[in-house]
Amino acid sequence: MTCAFCSSDSGLAEVIATPRDDVVILCAQCQDGVSGTPAVGPHWQCLNDAIWSEDNAVKVLAYRTLHKLTDAAWVRDLLDIAYLEPDVEDWAKAGIVEVSDLVHKDTNGTVLTSGDTVVLIKDLPVKGAGFTAKRGTAVRGISLVPDNAGHIEGRVNGQRIVILTEFVKKS
Repeated sequence: MTCAFCSSDSGLAEVIATPRDDVVILCAQCQDGVSGTPAVGPHWQCLNDAIWSEDNAVKVLAYRTLHKLTDAAWVRDLLDIAYLEPDVEDWAKAGIVEVSDLVHKDTNGTVLTSGDTVVLIKDLPVKGAGFTAKRGTAVRGISLVPDNAGHIEGRVNGQRIVILTEFVKKS
């Protein structure tokens, strides 16, 4: 058994392609990309093959992941030529929240964009990491959570964490 995207054989788990609940086997890195915000990198070239899979659930997850990577020219080109049957395309689009529909704002209502630097306005206990992110800590190069306007991601004390936008201000 191997990852349906990259053919890796380690860290495999089942991922559900909602709303039809079809199961796809993916490695840990591909799972992270499907469920979160994947960083553009060479690993995702595997989607060139996955989008043409015979398995519709694999196509759906590849399509959704590609839509999270639209900053790369090769992704836009691939999305332009990729063909999904109309019912499969509707299924794929059912799980996509357009980033342009969400506006991430800090505690003062200032619009946040990917790559911004923010400052924590309150001490925040980081669950599972065993430390508290202190008020006044600068978080550089944030990324926006694509399906939740109230969440951003950033590095604090070397840990990548999710931060609620209500506890940050843009600097």
